[in-house]
Amino acid sequence: MLAFKNLALRRGPRLLFSDVDLTLHAGWRVGVIGRNGCGKSSLFAAVRGEIEPDKGDIDRPNKLRMASVAQETPALPDPALDFVLSGDAAVHAAIRMEAEAMAAEDYEKVAEAHTLLAELNGYDAPSRAAKLLHGLGFPSHTHDTPVGEFSGGWRVRLNVARALMTPSDLLLLDEPTNHLDLDAVLWLEEWLRSYPGTLLVISHDREFLDGLCTHTLHLHEGKAKTYVGGYTAFERQRAEHLRLQQIAHEKEQVERAHLQAFIDRFKAKASKAKQAQSRMKRLEKLAGTEAVRAEREVRIDFPVPLKQPTTLIQIRDADCGYTANEKGEGGVTKILGNVGLSIEAGDRLGLLGPNGAGKSTLVKTLVGELPLLSGERTGHPDLVIGYFAQHTVESLHEGQTPIDHLRMIAPNTATQDFRDFLGKWNFPGDRAFEVIDGFSGGERARLALAMIAWRKPNVLLLDEPTNHLDLEMREALAEALADFDGAIVMVSHDRHLIGLVCDRYVRVADGIVEPYDEDLDAYATWLKQRGNNANAKARTVEAKPAAKAEPVAAAKPPAKPGKPVDGATKKRHAAVEAKLSSLAAEAEVLDAELAAASSKGGAQAAQALAALGQRRSALQTERETLELEWLELAERIEAG
Repeated sequence: MLAFKNLALRRGPRLLFSDVDLTLHAGWRVGVIGRNGCGKSSLFAAVRGEIEPDKGDIDRPNKLRMASVAQETPALPDPALDFVLSGDAAVHAAIRMEAEAMAAEDYEKVAEAHTLLAELNGYDAPSRAAKLLHGLGFPSHTHDTPVGEFSGGWRVRLNVARALMTPSDLLLLDEPTNHLDLDAVLWLEEWLRSYPGTLLVISHDREFLDGLCTHTLHLHEGKAKTYVGGYTAFERQRAEHLRLQQIAHEKEQVERAHLQAFIDRFKAKASKAKQAQSRMKRLEKLAGTEAVRAEREVRIDFPVPLKQPTTLIQIRDADCGYTANEKGEGGVTKILGNVGLSIEAGDRLGLLGPNGAGKSTLVKTLVGELPLLSGERTGHPDLVIGYFAQHTVESLHEGQTPIDHLRMIAPNTATQDFRDFLGKWNFPGDRAFEVIDGFSGGERARLALAMIAWRKPNVLLLDEPTNHLDLEMREALAEALADFDGAIVMVSHDRHLIGLVCDRYVRVADGIVEPYDEDLDAYATWLKQRGNNANAKARTVEAKPAAKAEPVAAAKPPAKPGKPVDGATKKRHAAVEAKLSSLAAEAEVLDAELAAASSKGGAQAAQALAALGQRRSALQTERETLELEWLELAERIEAG
């Protein structure tokens, strides 16, 4: 599928990697890992043909369809749904052709567009695009919002959705889980597992890699090596490889010493000259196995808080949300109701909940950034909060150095104290004096965390702190948080981090904040079930009343108890459920289009209404037929 032959790449004067010879086969889902700056994104650019290798070749199949996530998204006026739909250029063009023909009352052209859509299997394209948006956290009411009105993080999600919409044989994803909530990460992981092509994904989320990847490509010290399995399997195989390498090196050193001793002893003795020459040749032919070098480990720490009161923050009978002052518009937006929460010394609290449920709202309320709509919030007089928000990295000051940033916090502190502190956060020597303009996202996130640590907080409120951090830094952060003496409240899509750090969870969903006593696996199951319930609810909209459906179900012969259900039945059940979900999403889109057309009036709008109404009616008939089949299959599975 994709072959690298003696590949070498440079970035400026620095050699990223060389002598890369490997083949990635069709259908592989490959996690590309390595430290920041090792050349992962440059490798993607070379695969896309954007940069030329300094040496070697990349062999791609003819007519290979490739998709990847754009790095930038201009402030387009296009609706979000249309932007995502444009990822499938041919279908998008056919849909536009139909719309323009309808506007021009060119019904011959309309028929031509319909024929083209049928050939492209494009009739369900709007519903597929809507489903992608929904899975990545966009509520249905935002699908018509212009792209330019979304913030940077949400535009990244739009780019991901557009890449997933693009027909492809090879999909390249560079840090797709950044800016996603946990539920969106879980949805993306499941979607990618069913992707039929070859996938290359750069990620620093080990749980995501474990759940998705069939292979791992490790870039390290200018070399590239593939391993079978996800990140955990890679760690195990690499550890064994390094152990064997060290054994081979030690064995070789013993043999070298033995041969050299013989040569030194007998090279001048005529009777042993041939034997000495033979051993010299053997010494030259030894492989030269390198000793295993200890990889540099990043270690960070949060200082011990100066004071640690027992009860740090309390919220009682509170309604949380936004008033006119925060939103810049009239009215009050209530997000969470009747909240009661207490943060005690030593708490390790993870906030779980679907996208948009109010996790960030709760964190801002705990910080005091958002005033309560009602109720009471109290903080201890000795409370010192360390707050990392999703926008914290973007709020750093361009043109200033790490020391400049710390000096804004503590203007009377000696420069050497800043240097000593920053050295512990992997900004050694002159790095502390470099302006941050050239810093990577990971370096900026590390600086933001260092600024929080400088204040010696006794409670850390962390909202997605791992965005842009590589695996090594994430491990260091997990260790530092595990050793932190204060309390922690965390929102994170990194299941590995939140699982290591947090010992209890709070679920934020449907306007309610409540303790959650299960683990993260159970939470993932709950999220999936919640999504299935939502799809089932959508399928029942405009369906026949339950009273009319009951006789149909009762008329079916009961399944024989204990009869095993074959795999084909389960597969068909899953296929019908997926189709119903797709039809429900398409119904949402059609309803929105019907509402828009009905508000316009005129002959053209009337024709559009007629066409949309016919499609809506046909869709409803198809849904009702599939719903009956779904019920029948579900009963058979349950009985078996």
